[in-house]
Amino acid sequence: MTDTVNHLLAVFFAYFAIMNPFANTAVFLGLTGGLAQEERVAVARRALLMTFIIIAAFAVLGNLIFHFFGITLPALRIAGGVLVFLIGYQMQQGENSSLHKPRSSQGSGGDDVAISPLAVPILAGPGTIATTVSFTASNAVVKPLGTLLVFAVLCLMTFVCFVYSHKVVALLGQKGLSVMTRLMGLILAVIGVQMLIEGVYGAIDAFPG
Repeated sequence: MTDTVNHLLAVFFAYFAIMNPFANTAVFLGLTGGLAQEERVAVARRALLMTFIIIAAFAVLGNLIFHFFGITLPALRIAGGVLVFLIGYQMQQGENSSLHKPRSSQGSGGDDVAISPLAVPILAGPGTIATTVSFTASNAVVKPLGTLLVFAVLCLMTFVCFVYSHKVVALLGQKGLSVMTRLMGLILAVIGVQMLIEGVYGAIDAFPG
């Protein structure tokens, strides 16, 4: 029971740090600022639904993807740890990772913005996918289900932040968003290092002798 609770807490903080709902609210507001409230809600709903579908697919098919491409869990944890650490490091410098920035601002609304860049790569980016596969790469059913449940809660939180984006940004202010980004960056960097350590230990244990 304790291991399950610890797993769910680790998953929650990992997702919260990498999805950064409050900081991404400012990105959402910038992408949908010219839309009416009803249109913003629709864009947020499509973006979060697509995000959940993508992450659910990797959570369920993670082991199959491993076997198909010959990927080992330690290798994924090492690569994912490095990736998550780099994202956290960039956030620590007071800026969003380039993986979390929209590459262009073309298209002020509709499915284009909801799917890209909101769903991919801002919410369901490489770091989120790597974290998901790492947490769900287990034969136990409880881990994938628990991970998806926690991710659904994070999606709901993000949806609420997006819907009330004007109020959230006004409440936190620019300095508040900056502090939040740096704090999430620190947590993310630590999580990345932990994933890297677990991957290295796993790789060492995999070698005979």
